[in-house]
Amino acid sequence: MTNGFLKRAALAAMLATSSLVPAVVAHAADEAAPGAKIIVTYKDDIATLDPAIGYDWQNWSMINAMFSRLIDYPAGTSELKPSLAESYTVSDDGKTYTFKLRDGVKFTNGRPLVASDVKYSIERTVNPKTQSPGAGFYHSISGYDAMTSGKADSLDGVKVVDDHTVEFTLTQPDATFLNDLALNFASIVPKEAVDAAGGDFGKKPVGSGAFILKEWTVGQRLVFEKNPDYFVKDRPRIDGYTVEIGQEPLVALLRLQKGEVDIAGDGIPPAKYLEMKKSKDFEGMIVDRQQLETSYVTLNTQVKPFDNVKVRQAVNMAINKDRIIRIINGRAVPANQVLPPLMAGYDKDYKGYAYDVEKAKALLAEAGLKDGFSTELYTSNTDPQPRIAQAIQQDLAAIGVKAEIKALANPNVIAAGGTQGQAAMVWSGGLGWIADFPDPSDFYGPILSCSSAVAGGWNWSWYCNKDMEPRAQAADALPLPAKATERNAEWGKIFTEIQEKDAPWIPVFNERRVVAKSKRMGGEDQIYIDPTRVIDYDAIYVKK
Repeated sequence: MTNGFLKRAALAAMLATSSLVPAVVAHAADEAAPGAKIIVTYKDDIATLDPAIGYDWQNWSMINAMFSRLIDYPAGTSELKPSLAESYTVSDDGKTYTFKLRDGVKFTNGRPLVASDVKYSIERTVNPKTQSPGAGFYHSISGYDAMTSGKADSLDGVKVVDDHTVEFTLTQPDATFLNDLALNFASIVPKEAVDAAGGDFGKKPVGSGAFILKEWTVGQRLVFEKNPDYFVKDRPRIDGYTVEIGQEPLVALLRLQKGEVDIAGDGIPPAKYLEMKKSKDFEGMIVDRQQLETSYVTLNTQVKPFDNVKVRQAVNMAINKDRIIRIINGRAVPANQVLPPLMAGYDKDYKGYAYDVEKAKALLAEAGLKDGFSTELYTSNTDPQPRIAQAIQQDLAAIGVKAEIKALANPNVIAAGGTQGQAAMVWSGGLGWIADFPDPSDFYGPILSCSSAVAGGWNWSWYCNKDMEPRAQAADALPLPAKATERNAEWGKIFTEIQEKDAPWIPVFNERRVVAKSKRMGGEDQIYIDPTRVIDYDAIYVKK
């Protein structure tokens, strides 16, 4: 047994974003104030805090901070390290992973965490009754197919050796399996708390992470307090935080300027961005970073007329992406494919669908729709998303497509996208895909694979190409770093072929992430726009 395979996978993941993620630098003069609490604002309420279900940038950070996983990323990095696991080994063939659990870890209900909790938590995520959008990440565990098809109620590839040892057996090597175990979906939860919640665990969460949910007044606030029994030394660095709900982004920024708010969670609206960038009053309050992100329009391949590839190709050609980027003050570059430019596997030679209104009209005519058609376009109701949706609406109108805009709160957009047949088109802006981990496979499994085309999933195109599935699985099995070049090239081909032949998306832009924080908040930028959790609540702090 050796952990060499694991180290290679972790190193490859780290190198994939080495230009994106600087090392965390400690500043002796920037010490954390003891006992500090902070205020964070959002316009929309949180949908859920259940780690098996929550999957948007808004709740991801909070869930991450409430729960623990076998493997995790130290603050501000993409380097995998043990967390709940004290140590681990990986077999030479890369198919057996054995984890030794850390002693003394307790859930916030007081019960010790044991290996059977690990097995239960992974099986809960995979179980189709849970409707977890992350189930597909664990496809390589032996017994996955049997469980997801309803033929088994457990995973034979997850074995409890004893209270402090758990073993995973995979059907094939999976270079990203350790990354998968660092995702929120692999957070360890106590079965008795899930059962006691009676289907409402997302509102009554119990974990073993840095924070505990003490209050949730729907539509008003969530209050989190420091977990005094958290097993990571010197974390968290604040005693708690309150998330205030219902704050318009512009109002939140005014309150932030007055010192009443510490993090404006919805970011900086374009109307305010240039003013803040130029004003000395906001110096040191803007965090602006590149990210592995693509914003796109999903086209529901299961409903008419988007079940016709010519229609999907036509609407791709109808969108003026440069004009849309001007709406957000140029804080993005045009996207022509699923993968963002900084991701390994990105095909620099692929041009995608050029903006061509006449050719788009011709394709619609070939599809028997020369007079166009009517449809619906779902979007988040937080600025600037409705304005971007209006720009898309205008572009579509130029080719005869009449799109009614449905501007809803984020949880409602997510629900519509994850309901088969409901949302014909979804503008993902504000909910655009940010990499869970720095590997191209993360832009396939959870959002384009057959296993993610399920109720509650994030494959809002409901796209399933069964001929592509074995190619994706084979690419996943190529070991890192030995086959990195071959692996990245194959993933690049998969994504460009999907877009060229099937066009389930309209890739619109790759956006920079911008966050506004108060001047009293300390720390490096990456803990406010973290590569794996958006805001790292474990590591943020108030300056002394």
